[in-house]
Amino acid sequence: MRSEEETCRAIKQYGDMVRRICLVHLKNHADTEDIFQTVFLKYALSSVSFETQEHEKAWILRVTANACKDLLKNVFRSRTVPLDLLTEQAPELPEESREVLEAVLSLPPRYKDAVYLHYYEGYSAAEIGTILHKNTNTVYTLLNRARKLLKKELEGGTEHA
Repeated sequence: MRSEEETCRAIKQYGDMVRRICLVHLKNHADTEDIFQTVFLKYALSSVSFETQEHEKAWILRVTANACKDLLKNVFRSRTVPLDLLTEQAPELPEESREVLEAVLSLPPRYKDAVYLHYYEGYSAAEIGTILHKNTNTVYTLLNRARKLLKKELEGGTEHA
């Protein structure tokens, strides 16, 4: 079990990142807050000793992604309709950014993690592979396919406008 000071430090250091990951996956503020609490409760109760800060960050990323996936697998969740992220969570975004966010959120789930970690957190493909337990070449493939899907979605959106 970790001290209160150590847990508070982790929340300050990684809290925004955890919330962003949850919003990308869940598109719902209430579920995001639930997962946020779950992640840091697991952190506080965990006896894992971290070798480096990167190891700690990777552990938090993995716990967050797994908790989001577990929530999405929940039977109750499949019978409810999520709140619209763009109207409630990000009304201050410019129109272009809103279109990009909509396109990223419409990606199949297997691409979202790789796209988020690469473009929003700045991880390399090798680091993403380690975090997601995937081969580096698989990460490159996921990013390439995601870029193609995003390009198709964004170009398609401008033609119809």
